[in-house]
Amino acid sequence: MGKLTLTLVTGRSTRQGAGISSGKDGTEYKDATSMIDLSQADMARSGLSDGDHVRIETEFGCAELRCREADIPEGLAFIAFGSVCNRLVGGETYASGMPDSKHLIVTIKRINA
Repeated sequence: MGKLTLTLVTGRSTRQGAGISSGKDGTEYKDATSMIDLSQADMARSGLSDGDHVRIETEFGCAELRCREADIPEGLAFIAFGSVCNRLVGGETYASGMPDSKHLIVTIKRINA
């Protein structure tokens, strides 16, 4: 498999929100924030399977996490807010106080874990 290039969108998820209520050290929160969601078409095209370990890179940083198939449009990837997401988003806020986290170009490559 070569590198897969997609547009990354980050945000809150139901599991991440529920997990944060019981604490960031809990399994539910850690699981919710350490996965990247990909479309069925993108996973098939790249030869990825649910649970594969991947390396994610943006112009701002990189992270390693697991991927899973999700009901999202082809060409997009999603990661819930958390420490992994923070490594991929830049610090510029353009005076808004919130970094731009909705249309980052990301490359994804399977790794042996």
